[in-house]
Amino acid sequence: MFSKACEHGIKAIIYIATQSLQGQRAKIGDVAINSGSPGAFTAKVLGTLTKYSIVNSYTGPTGGFDMSVKQMRQTKMSDIVRVIDGDNIYNGCGLGLSECNNDQPCPMHDKFSKVRAGIKEMLTKTTVYDLAKGLQEGKTVLIR
Repeated sequence: MFSKACEHGIKAIIYIATQSLQGQRAKIGDVAINSGSPGAFTAKVLGTLTKYSIVNSYTGPTGGFDMSVKQMRQTKMSDIVRVIDGDNIYNGCGLGLSECNNDQPCPMHDKFSKVRAGIKEMLTKTTVYDLAKGLQEGKTVLIR
């Protein structure tokens, strides 16, 4: 459903948020290990998310990544998906056709439109804070 970059970005952000809730900055190596993502790839994705102020980046010996609680509560999963993958998940054809709409639908258009609407609702209602709290409380996991 999401690109690998988006999957890694979401997992990295959730890990960073859990560390931030504990008052700690997350180092890139720790983010990669604890989110199950390759280090260089994680750094690139976090660079993009930093550019859009979704996560904060600090250099130097006490550097790393963090998020304020305000950022966590304001950042929706849809924000992360939009920055990394764009809006294709909301607008793309379920069969991958270059054009698909109500006037000229693909065979899956009507059913896929409902699924897509549900995904959009879930992503716009779910915050980084929601997911970080679930991980912090042991209700969810990032890697297996």
